[in-house]
Amino acid sequence: MTTTGSPASGAAVGFGVLGPVECRDGAGRPVRLGGPRHREVVARLLVARRRVVPVDRLVADLWEEPPPGATGAVRTFVAELRRALEPGRRPRTPSRLLATEGPGYVLRPDPGAGTVDAWHFEAEVARAAGLAPAEAAPVLDAALATWRGPAYADFPGARWADAERARLAELRLHAVERRADALIRSGAPREAVWDLDAHVAEHPWREDGWHLLATALLRSGRQGDALGVLRRARQVLADQLGADPGPGLARLEREVLRQADHPDEAAPATGDEVWSSAAAAYEGSVPARSPARLEATASLLRELAVTGAGGLGAARRHRAAAVAAAERTGDAELAARVIGVYDVPAVWTRVDDPDAARTVVRTAERVLARLPGDAPETVRARLLASVAVESRGDALAEGALPRAADPPGGAREPWRRRARQAADEAESAARRLHDAPLLAFALNGTFLQSFAHCGQAARRDAIGAELVRLARTHGLLGPEVLGRLIRVQALAGLGDLPGADHQATTADHLADRYERPLARVFTTWYRALRTTLATPADLAAPEAAEVTEAAYAEAIALLPTCGMPGFATGLPALTRLAPVVRAGALPAPEAFAEADWGPYDPWVRPLLLLGDNRPDEAREALRTAPRPPHDLMAEPMWCLLARAAALAGDPVLAARAAAVLDPAEGQQAGAASGLLTFGPVATYLAEAREAAGG
Repeated sequence: MTTTGSPASGAAVGFGVLGPVECRDGAGRPVRLGGPRHREVVARLLVARRRVVPVDRLVADLWEEPPPGATGAVRTFVAELRRALEPGRRPRTPSRLLATEGPGYVLRPDPGAGTVDAWHFEAEVARAAGLAPAEAAPVLDAALATWRGPAYADFPGARWADAERARLAELRLHAVERRADALIRSGAPREAVWDLDAHVAEHPWREDGWHLLATALLRSGRQGDALGVLRRARQVLADQLGADPGPGLARLEREVLRQADHPDEAAPATGDEVWSSAAAAYEGSVPARSPARLEATASLLRELAVTGAGGLGAARRHRAAAVAAAERTGDAELAARVIGVYDVPAVWTRVDDPDAARTVVRTAERVLARLPGDAPETVRARLLASVAVESRGDALAEGALPRAADPPGGAREPWRRRARQAADEAESAARRLHDAPLLAFALNGTFLQSFAHCGQAARRDAIGAELVRLARTHGLLGPEVLGRLIRVQALAGLGDLPGADHQATTADHLADRYERPLARVFTTWYRALRTTLATPADLAAPEAAEVTEAAYAEAIALLPTCGMPGFATGLPALTRLAPVVRAGALPAPEAFAEADWGPYDPWVRPLLLLGDNRPDEAREALRTAPRPPHDLMAEPMWCLLARAAALAGDPVLAARAAAVLDPAEGQQAGAASGLLTFGPVATYLAEAREAAGG
């Protein structure tokens, strides 16, 4: 545990949670925190990561059935902790480490000095991801050495610690595997074997561990032992999970067997040769108009969509034709399978082709109505999940959306209610059927329909975390990448940058290993956003701006070839607008004369008109502005409307914007998109409330 800074700032106090909760002063001496309840208050505030925890939340977390006087007891604990943590603080001087703020308390150790061992561990694991293997191994060694036992070990039954404990445990396992990988890649496979053997014995469901152990043995010249490990992995996975090894383990086993049985045999056929041979056999065996061809085509399109921009575009173009052909057969179950097999993970909330999405949804609804009563429930649930996924954002809206100033839509938006209902029904069916791939598909729909209100980043993080757990348990690659990308977005919105960093690094590792190139588009954009949220404090303003501009230039360069027009269009212009609005300024007309705002134009235009000193036209643009779609960019677009309404004197729209943005008051506008931020939502909310007369 490292400590820095002066006692007055609180930075000299270090906290340890990777084991029993402990605290040390700047000289490394233990700080007596008091009894178990005192330590639990400290631990609960550390879990909140520098965010305020209301007193009533602390009371509910510390006691299942709070006794009389529980609120007073919490205040007493806090007062005693302040004396222990800041013994030199003068009487009646506000605490800067354990502060009272609003309805509760917040613990603010220095976020960048390693004063919390868990935060330091996360930062070191993220740093190691960018190092060469020979440099990464000792960094990960040192990071893993900070663990003294299970995280928050003295509060094993505390529900408030469950999610954080699980997250840190997963990160530790990831670090163990990445250290082993670094040792293998740097030419020291023998050093990795012992730890990996213990690792797979303790965590037998982690296929990466088995793969690394077999690889380390193989690189150490122990071919027979490597084969034994792979066979043991197959048996353990079958016995404990009822699952076969994933493609990575299966490929490694085949390679070891080939080397063991035929060391002098010529190299096997290439992938191209195998593909050509299999395709020829299929063409010669399956009749041209067979329903099997439609199902095979739909499955192929699903695989094609994750191979990169070209494959995604081709899959999108051909899918609608496959769906239409399946419906024309008159076989409702066949059409349902063709629609439902396309469970391509979707992390962006604006569809690339709204017309095609509407066509798929309408066909799915017709097929649902025609399915026979004895059709498998999985078939019906996959159709419902398809409706939820394809209806993301406002993809089903035809004509103008309701105006932003109007009250909530109610009966004007039945398609949105239907999409949420489809997501709920698909998820319920998947849980009832204990069908992991179906549940992953349904959770994707649940995520894409979770934008009815602003400020839902925590809910989406929970969806992403469940997807990751489900995928790790059942060997589902696509859902794991999806879950980690969802968590990147949500954790960025919640301000948990170390957590988002870990998810982005792991997503990159999976994308590289299993050829999922589109994932890097989102992680590259997240890292550009991160420069805005956490530019090193030692950089001067011009240097910080250069770092951010360079990061965004790298992200923007990916857009023309990403194959996702619903994602790409308008983003470059928004990245240029963001620093202007964060600074509280109006955009200069000449600076944005050539900007392509794409779908964001209706919500940017009022500010542009105000910047051009055309207030009457700005008020008219506000009067007719549609409601921002229910998607990842809703919060930043509402913030633009809130500021324009305040500046133009539109109290009706200002009040509506304030009501919409209220649940997101503690978040950064747009950060939950994983792309960019306009700064604290609270700033825009205050402007809107004042303009609305509140």
